[in-house]
Amino acid sequence: MRRSERKTTDPDLGVLTSTTLFALQKELFRTLAEQGHPELRPRHGAVLDYLDEDGTRATELAALSGRHKQVIGTLVDELVDLGYVERRPDPTDRRAKLVVPTARGRDQMARSDAIVAAIERRCADRVGEDDYAVFRRVFRAVAATLAATTSEPVASSPARRSASPTRMPSGPRT
Repeated sequence: MRRSERKTTDPDLGVLTSTTLFALQKELFRTLAEQGHPELRPRHGAVLDYLDEDGTRATELAALSGRHKQVIGTLVDELVDLGYVERRPDPTDRRAKLVVPTARGRDQMARSDAIVAAIERRCADRVGEDDYAVFRRVFRAVAATLAATTSEPVASSPARRSASPTRMPSGPRT
């Protein structure tokens, strides 16, 4: 059997995860564009996925997303220019800045959360709620296992779940 046939008939973890990610991103960003956010790209998820409504330091965004601080800084600059976030002084440390969503950013965050929740509901309806819950638990364990070998954070707590149903997946590093 040719490798390409094997990857199609019995896809490995890489193929399964990338197929899932790209399909989710395609639907998410198409729907966001239809709902008034056409300028966003998957790379912006490195900031928007982990951004708290009251603001998050760029260093924390870098740690949570697994991206370099310089990449986060560039993405924050883009999002400031697009009107999604602003930088504000951190009230707990005058030397630090928080990245805070604007009204447009909060709108995008809420819409993204709702879109991903709808995608997850559709998947759960298709495979069954119990099977989907097992899939989520196992997938988190697999992600944690892989992250442990690369020092990448895994969004496992309720407040930090990237694709569960409240956060936009950021996709491959671009």
